[in-house]
Amino acid sequence: MKIHTVASGQSPWSIANTYGVPLNKLIAANGLDQIPHLVVGQSLVIPGVAAVHSVRRGESLYSIATRYGVTAESIAAANDLSVSETIYPGRTLIIPEKPKRYGTIQTNGFIIPSTTERENRIIDEAAPYLTYISPFSYQVNANAGLTPIRDENIIRRSKDYRTAPLLSVTNISASGGFDTRLIDRILTDDALQNTLINNILSTIQSKGYYGVIIDFERISPQNREAYNSFLRKVVARLNPRYLVATALAPKTYDIREGAWHGAHDYRAHGEIVNFVIIMTYEWGWSGGPPMAVAPISEVRKVLNYALSVIPAKKIMMGMPLYGYDWTLPYTPGGEFAKAIGFLEAVRIAANNGAAISYNTKYASPHFKYYDRARNEHEVWFEDARSLFQKYLLVNELGLRGVSYWSLGNPAPMNWYIVDSMFNIEKIV
Repeated sequence: MKIHTVASGQSPWSIANTYGVPLNKLIAANGLDQIPHLVVGQSLVIPGVAAVHSVRRGESLYSIATRYGVTAESIAAANDLSVSETIYPGRTLIIPEKPKRYGTIQTNGFIIPSTTERENRIIDEAAPYLTYISPFSYQVNANAGLTPIRDENIIRRSKDYRTAPLLSVTNISASGGFDTRLIDRILTDDALQNTLINNILSTIQSKGYYGVIIDFERISPQNREAYNSFLRKVVARLNPRYLVATALAPKTYDIREGAWHGAHDYRAHGEIVNFVIIMTYEWGWSGGPPMAVAPISEVRKVLNYALSVIPAKKIMMGMPLYGYDWTLPYTPGGEFAKAIGFLEAVRIAANNGAAISYNTKYASPHFKYYDRARNEHEVWFEDARSLFQKYLLVNELGLRGVSYWSLGNPAPMNWYIVDSMFNIEKIV
């Protein structure tokens, strides 16, 4: 995977020419038709190129090919050479990409139902690279019923791409927050649990879902084992025909206190359900101070703990398909940051004359700018560099795959990177 960082004076044409790639492919892989111009510090995926190699004394196409794990013929073709042609020290060679070199993973994407037109655009962009798609969300009510959502188009269209829809179930209340009292009541009442499981199974069967993702949050810590017991009941009813997964808050040790973390028992979930989605994002969040949304240094800590109690092939790493734009100075309890997409972040930088920097510890791009009212802003988001590092972490740790929160903002570079690196398993 070759990722290029834009320098002053460069254009899409000059970069495409440097690497010998078609301009239209460079534009498509990076969504360059959706931004006004390149930004200094912006990262670009170079399609079909793994590296640029400067020939050293004594090297041949065959020795170089062995070094990069490709064939001499592929290097010759990428550089308009014959395999038998002599190459001299100092010559620059394009090393072609070796696709799918990191094996097979599964991927999931949460999608918020909207208009048919918007859903179709999202599905057409993302579904070719998804194992599962999860309309968010069916909400549990006080009688253990499920408040329905308009998911018919998502289910139908996703299957056109052999993407399996998963039912997403939450304890989000009508007011919009995760409801502690509601979920505690259900987890301590056997009759309500049985009703809820019946409703989950009925919805899966009637709608054509392939399983369920249970995302219960802000459970009272004392109901930790009650939640585990409920999950055992769900699995007993649904497996092996239907999958059961859970969403877990990120933590670096077995925290047993607090509504966000205490009731999420990593070890038990790893034993009970088919897989877990660890929500490894929101270090930088809309109500907090500016920082990376998913700093890789912190993501690694969470995954290292998870791997100590959960099999790697049961872990999906959460990946954010968004960033945040904070208005400075940050004041606790003040104005919340605006959620933005990757390309929107680059547009903001382009329109305000900002250069993009990259934090190597967090593996995350960021920049500051002044708006028209002369208010200073700070933006953190994801780009080709940060996405690539996260996928390398998935490969290094041997994880099941990744789960995206959430589909909607265009992210062509993400889909190009994951498709280049991995085979995406399809179960439909």
